Amino acid sequence: MSSIASALPAASTGGEGGGMHMPTLDELFPAPFWTVGDWFEFNRIDLIRVIATVALVTLIYLGARRTSLVPGRGQSTFELAMGFVHKQICEAAMPPQLARRYLPFIATIFFGVLALNITGVLPFLNVSSNALVTVPMILAICAWVAFVRQGIKSHGLGHYLADNLFPKGAPKWMYVLLTPIEFLSTFILRPVTLTVRLMANMIAGHFLLTAFFVMTSYLLIEGAGALKGLALLTAAASFAFVVFEIFIAGLQAFIFAILTSVYIGLAQAEH
Repeated sequence: MSSIASALPAASTGGEGGGMHMPTLDELFPAPFWTVGDWFEFNRIDLIRVIATVALVTLIYLGARRTSLVPGRGQSTFELAMGFVHKQICEAAMPPQLARRYLPFIATIFFGVLALNITGVLPFLNVSSNALVTVPMILAICAWVAFVRQGIKSHGLGHYLADNLFPKGAPKWMYVLLTPIEFLSTFILRPVTLTVRLMANMIAGHFLLTAFFVMTSYLLIEGAGALKGLALLTAAASFAFVVFEIFIAGLQAFIFAILTSVYIGLAQAEH
């Protein structure tokens, strides 16, 4: 998807008969600019992923490289962030011992999703790579592997499948209906909903952001009289929506991480 900066010139062509050009789904798939035609094609979305990953790793390294009993500002911030993930996400859904074991995994998911989401409101980046299915799907598969592995480890393969596919207390003749439903719900829909929820929110948020800025640019450049005044309203709405999108970026990271923790906790608790 093109950045807000690239969308503004598109809006300015209205005076030449082009009208106001809103973003389209095609812009989610920019042309590659490196190793074109190869398996390892590299486009703008890939570059944003690399930038977000390097920035996240750098921040974590700077916060944790010199730990001490009297923490500095960077260490305090790092410990506060990890404490939030530990207490508010891991321990909220799992027993304390299990929460400590899965803290690195859940923290990786939370901060990884947050870093890739927040690029949607950063100047010159202006798109979350989570708006494409690839990364959300990979993270959802990792979550699926984690909770299935925990369930098998805690109860054994046979008991884990029996607990999930054959609900206790139900008449045996109902298993014809219940077993396919439980299979779809536990092993298919969980990763699918994790993927779609994250991707859809990032797509919708970026399209709305881009649309607001395009309208503001178009009204300022092509509008006359009162229409230019209306641009002030759309500009205010644009910046308000930037703040809202920052909130959504954090919320979606929290939801993805907490649901992963819940699924792992359920797999541990099933008996």
